[in-house]
Amino acid sequence: MTADVHNGDFADAPVLLTGFEPFGGEADNPSWDAVRRLHGERIGGRRVVAERLPVAFGASLQRLRECLDASRPALVLCVGQAGGRAQLSIERVAINVDDARIADNLGARPIDEPVIGDGPAAYFSTLPIKALRAALLDAGLPAEISQTAGTYVCNHVFYGLMHELHRRGDARVRGGFIHIPYSPAQAARHAGAPSLDADSVVRALRAMVETALATDVDRRLAGGAEH
Repeated sequence: MTADVHNGDFADAPVLLTGFEPFGGEADNPSWDAVRRLHGERIGGRRVVAERLPVAFGASLQRLRECLDASRPALVLCVGQAGGRAQLSIERVAINVDDARIADNLGARPIDEPVIGDGPAAYFSTLPIKALRAALLDAGLPAEISQTAGTYVCNHVFYGLMHELHRRGDARVRGGFIHIPYSPAQAARHAGAPSLDADSVVRALRAMVETALATDVDRRLAGGAEH
């Protein structure tokens, strides 16, 4: 039976993890490869539900809304690939802009368009981002606070998630977005690109979910950027 956080079953509500299908000519997407390995596990006393999103403007948000309706989660962590980044990037802010350098998997390439026409300029993650970074560093995993999720489908989903959670109005449900590097197999095809193996990504996701569920007030730690 699906938990319903709006009918008093919040204690049984699961954690929703999402990853993406491959895009940009890649055969795999390490975000989905990692997320699906956690499907059905219990972390911090909550069951994990893993779902795959299309790399498509519009369709990704429709699928995300369906996943939210089906799982009624207590926590949502969306995961995407950022080829070229060397660290696990915990995103701070989603902006209301779609500006695609390349077309999505359905051929759409919006330029300077809003994610949500009447939405605010930006949303902040409601995850304890500083505590998440500290947990990853303590576990020996490379991690940073990122000040931008880009303007492609990852930011589209991040903004759409935060807008939908705000619209639904249950402040107990927190959400955010994490970018991960290339997998080693991908990096082998991109000379000089950094990578992170799947086992490390899975370990990082476990640590972040556990920390997010256990942290009510974020830690006050430096995590800003100079540029």
